[in-house]
Amino acid sequence: MKRELGIARCGLACCLCSENITCQGCNSVECPDKDWCENRKCSILRKLGHCYDCKEICSKGLLSKIKPHAFTEFVRRYGEDYLLDCLERNEEKGIIYHRKGLIGDYDDFDNLEALIEFIKTGEVKR
Repeated sequence: MKRELGIARCGLACCLCSENITCQGCNSVECPDKDWCENRKCSILRKLGHCYDCKEICSKGLLSKIKPHAFTEFVRRYGEDYLLDCLERNEEKGIIYHRKGLIGDYDDFDNLEALIEFIKTGEVKR
């Protein structure tokens, strides 16, 4: 985990991303997604550092996907430091952010609250 890379504007975990070796992040002029990323454009337009800083709950762009939506909501509730702590602990427990391509253990959910609980505990509640 590269904790210093933190969380992307949309809520994705740059700190765990398999592309973080070459990616300079959302705030970089070299951001490979800057031309199409709706969340980057929107947060910059609103002068926000992250989507979780916004008062609106939306499903634009990547926030239409469960993982970034849950990570964003997690930070709203508990803060970015706690999310990073949980992700680091989960990684140490063997939970994989990108297992196959960009899909990993955090993508196996279709329920927001279940994914938030998984982030907090590192355990799937059945």
